[in-house]
This record gives sequence, structure tokens and C-alpha cells, in this order.
Amino acid sequence: MAETPFPSPEELQKKIQEFMKANFGDKVSVAAFPQPEVTEDEPPPRKETFDPFEFQLTPKQIKAHLDRYVIQQDDAKKTLAIAVCDHYNHVNLVRRLEKEDPKAAAELEYSKGNILILGPTGVGKTYLIKHIADLIGVPFVKADATKFSETGYVGGDVEDLVRDLVNKAGGDQRLAEYGIIYVDEVDKLATSGGVIGRDVSGRGVQTTLLKLMEETEVPLRNPMDIQSQLQSALEFQRKGKMKKEMVSTQHILFICSGAFDRLRDQVERRLKSSSIGFGATPTSDVASNLLRLASTRDFIDYGLEPEFIGRLPIRVVCNELAPDDFYQILKTSEGSIIRQYTRAFAAFGIDVEFTDDALLEISERAALEKTGARGLVTVCDRTLREFKFALPGSGVRFLRVDADLVRNPETILERLLAEARAQAELNEAEQVRQFAVVFSQKYGVNFSIEEGAIPLIVARARGAAQNVSEFCSSLFKDYPYGLKLLKDRDANLTLVFPASAVEDPDKFLSERVVDFYRKESGSELA
Repeated sequence: MAETPFPSPEELQKKIQEFMKANFGDKVSVAAFPQPEVTEDEPPPRKETFDPFEFQLTPKQIKAHLDRYVIQQDDAKKTLAIAVCDHYNHVNLVRRLEKEDPKAAAELEYSKGNILILGPTGVGKTYLIKHIADLIGVPFVKADATKFSETGYVGGDVEDLVRDLVNKAGGDQRLAEYGIIYVDEVDKLATSGGVIGRDVSGRGVQTTLLKLMEETEVPLRNPMDIQSQLQSALEFQRKGKMKKEMVSTQHILFICSGAFDRLRDQVERRLKSSSIGFGATPTSDVASNLLRLASTRDFIDYGLEPEFIGRLPIRVVCNELAPDDFYQILKTSEGSIIRQYTRAFAAFGIDVEFTDDALLEISERAALEKTGARGLVTVCDRTLREFKFALPGSGVRFLRVDADLVRNPETILERLLAEARAQAELNEAEQVRQFAVVFSQKYGVNFSIEEGAIPLIVARARGAAQNVSEFCSSLFKDYPYGLKLLKDRDANLTLVFPASAVEDPDKFLSERVVDFYRKESGSELA
């Protein structure tokens, strides 16, 4: 009996998927396929024709770049600039030694300066990191800590952050190994004594993140992902071996952040209890810098694992923004929301001007939102949403945004639209007059339209949803022939089109022709 041929990779994948769906449903978690030993006879890696990463920046250059996009936060900018330079200068050194003296490179000791940023929402934490990554030219991945869970719990796999770096690097694994992973809301992972459930997961995520922050390797293919396992199985079926690709986290810079809302009160209590004279109140200068005075012990008491906070030795605080800071963001930042609105209106042919008093008013209102720079987006959207809907196609070509508009957007919009309608009517009336002039010149007759007829023609054009000039051409399409008949009899013909003829212009012309011929016949008989 003939041997059944082994299915193709595509058929094998399809059969496995159908089997798993039929027997276990859509929510099955498949264990890894049996892994054959990784073969050691892999071909030597291809020599790179270019260096995927090169760092040659100074802290001042990095801060100057950040100043273009982020207002204030000078202390955070300096700290981040120094930490980034230290990290990537070390990377340069290690990579050079790996080529010149691999043994010295392996023995080189370095404590990686992962970073913790503290501060409320909307103060520029994410923006800072994104623009640092853009400047350096490394892939950047951001995730919220609350989206992940330790293995065995419902949620994302923390190791997927490393795999996402490879995707952001366009599949360039070496470049991904110099990337930046930014994890926000790590304060939400804090555990509380006596609480179970979510806190258990929070502790587990801290532990998993801790492993990544240390020097470890992450498999490029997720062992818990069925698609990755199918790819491995198909590769083994085709080649008889599998290439186990790993991504090193040795040179990946980890930056974490969080609001740490309860930490300020916690530090204040510690300072009160330790000050001379129990219960003394910290000075105003100290009170405004409580987060900067937070110690490692404070973070542990807050609920972070000692090992986890220990892997975040560089800590920096982003200050809450004041109305003047919002004004500077709108006025000078290259990422100002004002630039976005200018481009949005320009797409519809509308020029926009924002006055200083408008920027101040927007800033004051944004500060009341208590959401940091995001409040600027909220206020601008609330103020200009109806303008973006109503102005395109209205005939308005210029919008001046001042404080009065910010305070009374509905009133200003109604006035603008009324003015636009009035101007449109004037323009349309002029189009009717111009049509009469062109018509007279083209056909050699003295043809005019009565002023009282003009608004009626404009109204009919609007009702037909037509351009006024096009509507006039349609309305008077039979007039050239009729007027020619009259002109042949009267070289000095003058015709005034009245308001009474707007509803039936052909009838008016016919009556004029008939009257003309009657008068001419009567004259001949006489």
C-alpha cells in the first residue's frame, strides 16, 4: 500500500488549528511543542555591513533637544540626559571591547542605571522618553503595568515588551537590544498587607519585570503563543532542526514611572516623626519637594518589592504644571496642540490666528482640568469642536481665536456664520450681475437683470444646490436664440430681465418675442 504523503506546512498548520478548535474551543492554551535540541552547526552569522547603533551625544545636546518639546522639568531633563549618556556610552565601550578584547568585555562590571520617574499625569513623562528614543535612534516601547500579569494569570506577558522592541526595530534584533522599554503606572503594582487577588498579580509582575531588568535572554518566539509554536513546528518539519533565537536584555534601558499619589503623605509623615519636636510640620520648601525626599524605604513601604525598586536606582520627579507652563507649551513647544489645530483648519483652506490672551485663557482653563498638559487638548476640543464642524465649506477663510471666543464660542460661531452668509449673498449677487455683463458681450445685446430679480435667482440656485453662475447658464440657456431673433430686427435691442420672470424665464422671453413681432407687423400695416 502506498505511503500517505506528509502534509505541506500550510496543510499541517490548518489541520492543527481545526483539531484544536473542534476539541477544545477558541480559548485553549496550548503547551509548547516538544523542543528538539538546538543544533550547534548553525552557519556563521553574516557580517554586518553597517553598524545598527552608534551613540555620540552629550547630556547638553539631549537636554537641548528635549527643551524643544517639553516645557519646564529641567531637573528631570538633566537627570535623564546624564543617565542616557552613561548607559549608551557604556554600551559603546562594551561593543568596542567585544571586537578588540572579548575577555575584557565579559569581565567589565557595570550597574545599569534604570530610571524611575515620579509625577502626576500629563506632565510630560512619556513625551520625554519618546523624544529621547527618537533622538538616539533606538526603538521605544511603552506599556501600562496594569495590562500585564505574572505567568498563569489572565493578562499580557511582560516578556512581550522585548519582542515588541524587535517589531519596532523592523525585525533588527541587534538594534532592538539597545532599545528603551518604558513601563507606566508601576505604582499600581504596589502591594498592600492583608490584600489578596490583584496584589498577588502585582507582586508577580514586579518579579517578572525584575528579571528583565537584570541581564537575561528572552526567546524571540513566545512559548505560550500557539502561532509561534506552529511556526517552530513548521520550521522543524522543513529543516529537521530549529533555530532558537534569543533577545538579550543586557543593554536595554528600562524606565518606569507612576503618579505615586499616596507617597507624598507617606514621606511627610516620616519627616514629621523624625523631626526635632515630634509632630513638627515640614517647611514650605520641604513640603513642595516631598517626592524628591522619598527614600528606598518609602517605596518599599508603599508596596514595591525591595528587589524591584532596587533595580531602579535613578529617580527623578516631574513637577505639576502651572498655568504659565501651559501657556509656554502652547506658545513655544514644537509639539503644541495649537500647531495641530492650525494644520487641521488649513486643510479646509481656513487660516487661524491664536492671540496671546486666548492662549492665557486656554491655559487657565486647562489648569482647572487637573490632567496636566492633556487638559490643553480637552479645552481646545471643547472650544473649537463646533468651529471645525461648521466652518469648512461655509465661506469663512480666516478665524481669529481670542479670549472672547474661548469664553463664548457659541456666540462667536453664530456671528461668523451670519457674516459668512451675508458675504456669500453679496458674492452670489455679484456673480449674477457679472453673468449679465458677460452674456451681453458674448451675444452683442444690451442684456441686464433687474436688482429685485437677483436675490430670487440666488435663492433658486441654492435650492438647486448649484453654483450661481452655472445656474444662470441653465436658467438662460434658450435666450441666445430668442434674442438673436429680436436683434435681427433691432440692432439696438435692450432687454431688462424682471423679478416677475424668475420663475418662468422662457415664458417671459416668448412673450417679448411675440410682442415685438406684433408691434412690427402693426407698423408695417400702418
